[in-house]
Amino acid sequence: MPADERTAHIDGPARLALVDSILDAVDDICEQTPLVSPEDRAAFSLAVSEVATNMVQHGGSETPVTLSVDLRLGDGELRAALVDTAPPASIDWHGVAMPDVDAEGGRGLALAQSVLDEITHSYDESGNTWVLRRRLTGGPTPH
Repeated sequence: MPADERTAHIDGPARLALVDSILDAVDDICEQTPLVSPEDRAAFSLAVSEVATNMVQHGGSETPVTLSVDLRLGDGELRAALVDTAPPASIDWHGVAMPDVDAEGGRGLALAQSVLDEITHSYDESGNTWVLRRRLTGGPTPH
C-alpha cells in the first residue's frame, strides 16, 4: 500500500449504529493525512451518510440484511464501496432531484450526487453495490 493510501473496512447488521461506525471510519482515514481538506471531508461524509442511511432504512427484507463498506483514500480521491444483502433497490436516476423545501425527506441521493464526482448503483446475486467517489480538491493529481 502506498504511503499516502488509507483504507478501512466495516461490516455488520444494517442498522443505524453501523452508519455511525462507518462515519467514524471516514473521519479516521481523513484525519491521518493533510491531503483531505475540511470541505472534501464534510462533503464525502455527507454523501456516505446519506447512502448508508438509505441502505439501512430502505433495505427491508424478510431476512436480516448486512452491510459491508470498504473505504479508501488514495490517488487523490476518497472512495467508498457499500454492499448490502437486501433486495434490489430501484433507482430512477433521471428523477433524482431536490424535493420542495417543505418535504420531510427525499434529499439523500440528490445531496450525494451534488457533492460526488461519481455515484453508481448496481445489483447482483450478492446484493446492492454503491460506489461513491470524490476527487480531493487539494490533493495530488491521480496518476
